Amino acid sequence: MTLSTLLPPKLVAPPSCNTSTKEQVNALECSVHTLPKPFLREFHHVFRNHYLIDGAEEQKELLAIPTNQRARQDLVAVGDHIEEEKDRLLNVFIVFASDLCEKIRAMGYWADFIDPCSGLPMMTLGCNKVYSEVDSMECLLNYKSYNAGFCKILTHPKWGSSVYPATIFCHAPSDLILKLINELPAAMD
Repeated sequence: MTLSTLLPPKLVAPPSCNTSTKEQVNALECSVHTLPKPFLREFHHVFRNHYLIDGAEEQKELLAIPTNQRARQDLVAVGDHIEEEKDRLLNVFIVFASDLCEKIRAMGYWADFIDPCSGLPMMTLGCNKVYSEVDSMECLLNYKSYNAGFCKILTHPKWGSSVYPATIFCHAPSDLILKLINELPAAMD
């Protein structure tokens, strides 16, 4: 945890997950953070001022909701089975992020998520700056990484490099976002 942490990492079952068994392989680790100064610069580099929309008058904050999924295999490996696993993890994240962002947007606030494949925002048009998931997990969660050639590899404290990171952002009241995340069903570790 860091000083920016509003909600420490917890495992949740996304809407696409079978909540009766809360399968660990589909669980997402979520946390909620304010944006620390070094991270705020990166955020503005990627989104510019697209998050500034008219709407509710409540106190809004720029928040990051980093997510991590435990992969069935070490994602540093190569092969068709690894690409299939990355596709599975991407699909779980996109369903989760789309659902959460739509809920936030329906309440009159800005929300978007990063495409883990391209590093670009998915819902905000006109953004072409790449966002680094690994750097954000290091900054927000104090997770470690290492270099493998020209690629930074994230290491999760429990899952090692069998991890799939992806981030959601919003400009909304923090109590609203904490309520939305806390209402998600818990998943087993």
